[in-house]
Amino acid sequence: MWKLFNRNKRNLSHEQLIANYLKDILGIRPSNISLYSLALIHRSASNFSAVGQLNNERLEYLGDAVLDTVIAEYLFKKFPFKPEGELTEMRSKLVNRERLSSLSKKIRLNELITIDTHSHAKSAEGDAFEALVGAIFLDKGYNQSRKIILNRLFFPYLDIDTIFEEESNFKSKIINWGQKQKKKITFRHAEVERNKHSKLYKVELLIDDEVVAEGLDYTVKKAEKIASERACGKVCAESSKFAAS
Repeated sequence: MWKLFNRNKRNLSHEQLIANYLKDILGIRPSNISLYSLALIHRSASNFSAVGQLNNERLEYLGDAVLDTVIAEYLFKKFPFKPEGELTEMRSKLVNRERLSSLSKKIRLNELITIDTHSHAKSAEGDAFEALVGAIFLDKGYNQSRKIILNRLFFPYLDIDTIFEEESNFKSKIINWGQKQKKKITFRHAEVERNKHSKLYKVELLIDDEVVAEGLDYTVKKAEKIASERACGKVCAESSKFAAS
């Protein structure tokens, strides 16, 4: 699989490396190689032009939406009798930041990312994965993107059934708990630290306007997950004990 990608690697330009990578790993010949090059530029290594900074953030935004749609469609067809809540939870397990970062490393996409070596961006691999999907979508359209995402990026590297048996999404758990207990669950976000390359976020989880847990991380989504897990450890366990007594 990696023969062509690795051959004479030192003598190839970055764009040639990317083109070989796309052919070997995704089975595609890019119509617009500049899209894929842009998808692999982290914001810490932004290029500057007359229209502003050039990095992968816009493609990441697009790729995130495409991934959600492709995986939602796949799950909708695979599990025709699952309710909306369960399908949402399944999708979150497949496209969360940790999963995408892991996939980026498995397909060695992380080796092609242009990033400032002093950057502390923990989500660079997952961001690049989403940006790559955005580039594929713009270059090849939805139908081919869907096939590539499922058959080249997900199924060869993930045991889907095992993933669905993992512990439930804590954010969904605490929200479902709140609905059953008639409690108002809200998240309060704050940016607590900023440097040149990253931001640190604090998320407070409130139940009926009272803070019960908080999470700190470099992405809001992960901070919410940490706060939700801590809140679940407190209130969900207590409710289970009460119900059993």
